Amino acid sequence: MSRIGKKPIPLPQGVKFEVKGNTVMVQGPKGQVQTHLPSGVQLKQADGQIQVTRQDDQHAAVHGLARALVNNAVEGVTKGWNRDLEIVGIGYRAELKGKNTVVFTLGFSHPIEFPLPTGVTVAIDAKQTKLTVSGIDRQKVGQVAADMRGLRPPDPYKQKGVRFAGEKLKKKVGKTGAK
Repeated sequence: MSRIGKKPIPLPQGVKFEVKGNTVMVQGPKGQVQTHLPSGVQLKQADGQIQVTRQDDQHAAVHGLARALVNNAVEGVTKGWNRDLEIVGIGYRAELKGKNTVVFTLGFSHPIEFPLPTGVTVAIDAKQTKLTVSGIDRQKVGQVAADMRGLRPPDPYKQKGVRFAGEKLKKKVGKTGAK
C-alpha cells in the first residue's frame, strides 16, 4: 500500500472540493485550482479530511500521486506557494514593468522581458537581486521559476547567473588548476 496515498488530507475551514469526471476543483480563500485525478482513484470526505482510495492494486502507481496533487491544490488555495530566486553578478538585476512583466538585465546586449502567466506574481526586493515567485498553483509557480533560472543558469566557473535560493553549486577550477 502506498504510504503517501493512505495519509488523509486535512481539509481546512472554508475549503471546498468537487470532483467532475477526472478533474478535481478545489476552492478556498485564495482562489480555485483545478487538478487532474488519475483513473482508478476516488476521493471521499470524512470528518474534515479527504481520504484517497484506489480501486485495486493495478492502480497502485498513481495512488500517492493523486493524493499529492490534491494536497498541493488544498495547500495552494489556503497558504499559496512561493519560490525564491537570487541573481548573482555585477550589473545583473530584475525589475517589474507594469504588473505582469519582469525585465531582466543579465549581461546580454539587451534586456530580457519575461511575461508572467495569469495567477503568478513576482515580488522583487529593493536591491533588485532577490525575486519571490508566488501563486496558488504549485506546478505553475515552479515552472515560471525554472524558466526564469533558464534565462541565465549559474556559471560553474564564476557562479554568476540566476539561481534558486539555497541552491548548492559545484564550483569548477579554471585553467590554472589543471596542472
